[in-house]
Amino acid sequence: MTAQPNITSLCERCGQEHPDCVVCSPTNPVSLQLRPELRADGSVEAVFPCKSSFQGYTGILHGGVTAALLDGIMTHCLFAHDVSAVTAQLSIRFRQPIAIGTPLIARARRKRSHGPLHILEAELIQNGQIKATASAKFLEQQPTSSSHLTNRQLSST
Repeated sequence: MTAQPNITSLCERCGQEHPDCVVCSPTNPVSLQLRPELRADGSVEAVFPCKSSFQGYTGILHGGVTAALLDGIMTHCLFAHDVSAVTAQLSIRFRQPIAIGTPLIARARRKRSHGPLHILEAELIQNGQIKATASAKFLEQQPTSSSHLTNRQLSST
């Protein structure tokens, strides 16, 4: 069982384990500069400005940036629960184009955990509309072993 979510865990994990992260590092010059905040229900949220430097097609946020935001906000949700884990499986649904120049809200919540496996959901919201959603399985990192789950184990959750 993981600890109660708290902002200290979120900030400490981020600084210790992701100092140069392309999604959240404050010192990496090419970082997306995502700054998640903990919500009372244990979810995390961040505002992302959707600058033109992150567009793919003209006026539209690049799909790879969309994927990175969804994956990153879910990782931070785990950090808030004092869990370090890597993405084992990520499924994204691109519902509508995300406009450049209009901020969006990235939000993630933990659905359930079973041993080292954590299931999360995330969404990107712009102008009150859900633009993209994701579900993911994260595998908790074991400091002294390199354990992994098989495809069969991942599929059964």
